[in-house]
Amino acid sequence: MTSNIKKYGFKEGVAHEFELLDLGTHYANLFDDLIIPHRTDFYQIIWFKSGKPKHMVDFHPIEIQPNSILFVDKNSVQCYDSKEPIHGEILLFTDNFFCKTEYDTKFLRSSMLFNDLYTISSIEVKGLSSVFDSFMKLIKTELTSDEDNYQSDILRNYLQNLLLLSERERQNQNSTQINKGSDLECVIKFRDFLDKQYQTQKSVSKYAIQLNVTQKRLSNATLKIMDITPKQMIDARIILEAKRLLVHTTDSVKEIGYTLGFDEPTNFVKFFKKHQHITPIEFRNRF
Repeated sequence: MTSNIKKYGFKEGVAHEFELLDLGTHYANLFDDLIIPHRTDFYQIIWFKSGKPKHMVDFHPIEIQPNSILFVDKNSVQCYDSKEPIHGEILLFTDNFFCKTEYDTKFLRSSMLFNDLYTISSIEVKGLSSVFDSFMKLIKTELTSDEDNYQSDILRNYLQNLLLLSERERQNQNSTQINKGSDLECVIKFRDFLDKQYQTQKSVSKYAIQLNVTQKRLSNATLKIMDITPKQMIDARIILEAKRLLVHTTDSVKEIGYTLGFDEPTNFVKFFKKHQHITPIEFRNRF
């Protein structure tokens, strides 16, 4: 019997797939679940108002600073610090809630807060505490009001403004800038397809067809934005999932190889060793 990475969907019974929770209470109530690796099919905006916990997201150990906000993309594997008490607020929402129009979808998928292709996005709130706190209070007030035909749009507008403020602050604090445009859009769409199909589709040409671009156009975009080729992006996505399964499950190397679309376990071992310079078993033992 294997132990898979626990994945959580959005809580049933709420009026919208959108929720604002007290972080300390959330942490206390779900302590046993949060301190082990898990993933969700919704986005998370985590405002750590105090404490300096260590937070892990996809093998990135993050040293949280007091009064900072962490933006966790859906499906990322994360776990909370089991020793450091935390306080703050956490905002949860899904694509179904936010993406009501094509513009909404484009806005969310091009936001560097959840789509930073280099790192896990975070900001230090600093002098914006009162502004962010005001938005949280507005959201709380609306969530406690009687539901009507306007509520979801009002909440979505609050969220969008919160994301815009956060992204501007992120750019002010982060020297690494990615110019938005057709190249970034192409890479993000490619990554979306890749996240859904990496187990079964490993051909650059097939992804280019789905994107309705040439292989050269796709390659130019990934090289400009990521400084790597589409093939390297495919390999990196497979390696990331392999690491997740090796460390966070008890699946055998053979089972993981099959899960990732390799016909023979030896092919998976060769692939992993080529990219990581150690075998899957050595990697598992190390972590």
